[in-house]
Amino acid sequence: MPSPALNDLVDELLSAPGVLPIVSAGDPVLRRPAEPVDDRLDRARLARLIEAMRATMHAAPGVGLAAPQVGLPLRLAVIEDAAEVSEEVRLVRGRVPQPFRVLVNPSYEPVGSGRAAFFEGCLSVPGWGAVVARHETVRLRALDEHGRALDEAFTGWPARIVQHETDHVNGTLYLDRAEPRSLSSREAMSERWNQPTPAAAAEALGFELS
Repeated sequence: MPSPALNDLVDELLSAPGVLPIVSAGDPVLRRPAEPVDDRLDRARLARLIEAMRATMHAAPGVGLAAPQVGLPLRLAVIEDAAEVSEEVRLVRGRVPQPFRVLVNPSYEPVGSGRAAFFEGCLSVPGWGAVVARHETVRLRALDEHGRALDEAFTGWPARIVQHETDHVNGTLYLDRAEPRSLSSREAMSERWNQPTPAAAAEALGFELS
């Protein structure tokens, strides 16, 4: 049955004008495993929440947003990537357009042993980025916004987005998986480390690419 407390929390969040506020690292909601989305949240509120999360993701701008990032301890995320990048970046990072998707109760598992390391950022850690080695291919299991099962393999940059957002609902930030010596300000990433790969950063900052 719908939960009054949960519905009230969602209603309060959606009542404010404009996009949803994104919480920053240090907020406990980002560090707790989120609760499954089930029938405690009615479909109408879920639909409104999804649309608000999509608008917030676009405005940020970002390519993914998880419910804990807007203060809700729910296993819910949205992803979308226009992948407006150069051909070189597309080829090196495997970054291809991704349509809007809703991930309800997502989980993933690696497919194969391949890993790729690239700079990554997060809307909840504004102004910073770091190199994260992630699985090149993962198998995602989730439900969509209509309750239909998703079971799909993602590779390249889409796999990175899936891992990043699913980590959020497990209470994990990308910094937990990052190479500490790679931590760079947004300015440094733009001015120094905007190459398709982090090889130059690894050499200059003194870390290994795994």
